[in-house]
Amino acid sequence: MRISYDKEVDALYIKLIDGTHQVHTIRLNDDIALDFIEGEKLAGIEILDAKTTLQSENFPKIILENISKEQVITS
Repeated sequence: MRISYDKEVDALYIKLIDGTHQVHTIRLNDDIALDFIEGEKLAGIEILDAKTTLQSENFPKIILENISKEQVITS
């Protein structure tokens, strides 16, 4: 899983499945979209106007539960 943020356009993307895939997108509203791949697997979540949508000027702390240090990649 990879979470990326583009501050120029205030967009957050949570990529759940690595790789390049053909996706179909379902919009939940104007700001939130779900990307699905073959087999109806959820591949990603896009959040536009992220600071407003998440109701925070600063992003909330991310808490990983039941994840070992070996599974965490930082950049």
